[in-house]
Amino acid sequence: MDQLFAAFGVNWKLLIVQAVNFGLLLSLLTYLLYKPLLRIIDERREKVAEGVRTAQEAARTLADAKTESEGIVGTAAREAEALVATARARADEKGHEIVKAAESRADGVMKDAAARAEEAQRNAMQESAKDIARAAMLAAEKVLREKSA
Repeated sequence: MDQLFAAFGVNWKLLIVQAVNFGLLLSLLTYLLYKPLLRIIDERREKVAEGVRTAQEAARTLADAKTESEGIVGTAAREAEALVATARARADEKGHEIVKAAESRADGVMKDAAARAEEAQRNAMQESAKDIARAAMLAAEKVLREKSA
């Protein structure tokens, strides 16, 4: 074996020392660099996976909130339409009541005006009758005076 190594120009003692050095360097780098680097990579992988889960959960929550808000808006719109319809019905009813009250007041005023006009006409007729009676008496008195004179 010495001859084989000598034929290729390899010093077997130096080769063993270099193999021991390489083994020490390999174990030292594995312990100080490779394992901590793998731990950091695993931690980052966990953080990324947690971020993905959080993003998916946030997207689900957002979709749920959007659905809920659409439901609330739809309910509010229906309630608003119902309130508007109720308000319109009440307004129409109140309008009819106001018109009926105005009509009844107008009827009352017309009846009152007709009664006053009738009373004024009666009073005028009575006054006319009194004036005619006075004029007739004066004319009769005048005719009697002329006949007696």
